[in-house]
Amino acid sequence: MPGARRSHPDALPTARLARLRGALGGFPRDDAWSEATALTLRRAQDGRDPEYPTAVQLLDTGTHLLVRFDCDDADVWATHTRRDAPLWEEEVVEIFLAAGEEDPRTYFEIQVNPLGAIFDARVANPDGVRATMTVDAGWDAAGLDARIHPTSRGWRADIAIPWAQMTEGEPPEVWRANFYRIERPRGRTAEFTGWSPTLADPPDFHRPSLFGMLLRDVRRS
Repeated sequence: MPGARRSHPDALPTARLARLRGALGGFPRDDAWSEATALTLRRAQDGRDPEYPTAVQLLDTGTHLLVRFDCDDADVWATHTRRDAPLWEEEVVEIFLAAGEEDPRTYFEIQVNPLGAIFDARVANPDGVRATMTVDAGWDAAGLDARIHPTSRGWRADIAIPWAQMTEGEPPEVWRANFYRIERPRGRTAEFTGWSPTLADPPDFHRPSLFGMLLRDVRRS
């Protein structure tokens, strides 16, 4: 694509999505996650191990991307309950997605907090930097679903994202993506983690040239 921005793909994390047989969408039984693609999050600023670990699992149903965040958190809290509230001000998990393998100029941002509130938006980032990006929070992903579960170690978010809401035509084989978490211990410094650390301090998740690669198996029905 003329003028498309390319980063250094060899340096980017890459994951092949596990395909969930016979599923059309929604959430599977817990045992289905045993076959999921597993990711770990590292400190966004420097790639070091976090104080508050997060395990991320991914499944592709063909129609939906299913994402599970398991968050270690001794004090789970949030106050926002309205859709498209500024969830990033509190504790939250985040997903950034863009169809295709080029560095994204447009991508979709989805956030879910421990109360199950959702923020979803279309982001235009023509220069790959926060200074010139615009966020359209009026975009809503029809069919997006999120469910929250308390766990013995903290909290879990299960999120179902329809592929069709983020692309025209058939969803492609390659997607650019990043997965993030903001943990805000009350009275202590917040921790920002990501699958592909964006290496910015102060933390900045909107660095699309550093988004990782997700590979789908489009040959399977």
